[in-house]
Amino acid sequence: MRHSSVRGEGAPARSGEISGGGSGGSGASAAVPGPRGGAGDGAPQRRGRRRVLRWVSSVLSLLILVTAAGGYLYYRHLNGSIKTDVLNLGENKLGGSKPNAFGQTPLNILLIGSDARDDAANQALGGAKDTFDGPPLADVQMLLHLSADRSNMSVVSMPRDTMLMMPKCTEPGGKVHQASRGLVQTNESLSRGGPGCTVAAWTELTHIPIDHFMMIDFKGVVTMADAIGGVPVCVQQNVESRTRDGKGSGLKLPAGTNTIQGEQALQWLRTRYGFEDGTDLGRTHAQHMYMNSMAREFRKNAKLSNPVKLNSLAQAAIKAMVVDPGLDKIDKLYDLSVELKKVPTGRITMTTMPWVYSAREEGRVEPKPVEAEALFRMVREDIALDGKGSGNPNPDGTPSSPAASPSTAPPSQPAADPAAPPAKIAVSVRNATGGKDGAQTRVKGRADEVAAILVGKGFTKALSTTQTGAEDTTVVRFSSPELAGDAAAVATALGLPASAVEKTEDVTGIVLFVGKDWRTGNAPTPPPPAPTKAPDSARPLNGDDDKECMAIQPGFTW
Repeated sequence: MRHSSVRGEGAPARSGEISGGGSGGSGASAAVPGPRGGAGDGAPQRRGRRRVLRWVSSVLSLLILVTAAGGYLYYRHLNGSIKTDVLNLGENKLGGSKPNAFGQTPLNILLIGSDARDDAANQALGGAKDTFDGPPLADVQMLLHLSADRSNMSVVSMPRDTMLMMPKCTEPGGKVHQASRGLVQTNESLSRGGPGCTVAAWTELTHIPIDHFMMIDFKGVVTMADAIGGVPVCVQQNVESRTRDGKGSGLKLPAGTNTIQGEQALQWLRTRYGFEDGTDLGRTHAQHMYMNSMAREFRKNAKLSNPVKLNSLAQAAIKAMVVDPGLDKIDKLYDLSVELKKVPTGRITMTTMPWVYSAREEGRVEPKPVEAEALFRMVREDIALDGKGSGNPNPDGTPSSPAASPSTAPPSQPAADPAAPPAKIAVSVRNATGGKDGAQTRVKGRADEVAAILVGKGFTKALSTTQTGAEDTTVVRFSSPELAGDAAAVATALGLPASAVEKTEDVTGIVLFVGKDWRTGNAPTPPPPAPTKAPDSARPLNGDDDKECMAIQPGFTW
């Protein structure tokens, strides 16, 4: 079933930040957000009146289910209430995460916060009436990575104003949203067919295989926060998110630690004016603080052992969510919750994708070339963002053996496509050694040389072709799902990473594009060593950090 409507490719972001209800009042003097140092070399400015909703309650449903293990049988009847949508509407379907050498499989889950205002409950929470019944925007996008050995968890947020090239997305009914010819704001992906296009955009940008998505609209924030009973947050000064011309979330809190819930929790999660420099960078940091605090509360709140409380939490989570078909049953969500619960809060790391101002779109941002890719690579290669490596520590402080932990992939994950014997796998080899920038000419005869290398490895059906390409790194592309295992076998034989295997309709069969990284020799030039810790520009925040307190923007105190 569809849970999103469609808007034209170039439609602008909605205008005017919503004024929240509750304790919001006037009295805070207006302040104009300005750039500041930090992640992304500054903070993006806003043009005109724009309503900005940012919340992270996709994670609430996960954390609720983590604590609801004891009530599993109690809420099996909720199966029929789970809403689903297609996982990936794009062409570049990487398949599920691959097991490591010990048979352990990581998990990547895209958490999406939708600003849909298409029912009375969402509309009653305030906001510009001209946005009612409009196409939804994916105003919160966070990739949750659960390590293969379940020792650590990483979360990567993408700023809502990030400009990307959108991939082609095809809805199940056949409607096609063509790939964009220019940059499109990332939150518009949701209006290009639904959450499956948001997944496709992330896959295209990061080359990270995404196993599941979970999406929630902002009425779910209020419902679930009420069921939870409150989350402690901290502000360095009295704060009121209200400008002289009425912008702001309406959040009003005294200095120090406050326990928030319901609509006040929503206000916290969407506050921009009043936090730090009044931009999305500060808002994202506040969201990370909230998520970490909520995770700690779930772990220590004894009241959640109450079956009635668990049932209330489960119903709130299920009613608020849309998930992919791989999570369409309570037992699948339960299995996922068990995996998430294995990670101690001290091994949860929240980050923001490093970004820079866009030179092509005023007031917008783009991924910071080197540091954003470093963060994505760490997720792809299952490297802990906190720099502590893998392995759950034993009581004596020594790491456990990776082989001691069995594979814990949810049963919803399909088995990998088996590969045929090398001699039966047909491979076309194209010369793409000039690279995407065209700065170098292609190496003459390179496709013939690499085809011969494949033949020497047993792929006797490998043939060079006169067709060429332009790739910076060597990649194996395949055209249909039944070729996935064969394509992976080709990559493995050549020492290529799993991220070098891509599904696309642009080729027939299996095609090896020999990139600029393999101009000579019997193997591609190896990539530089992977980073061992998230870059500072990603602004990492540890899950055990309960001392973090939001700085307040000048002019928004009382």
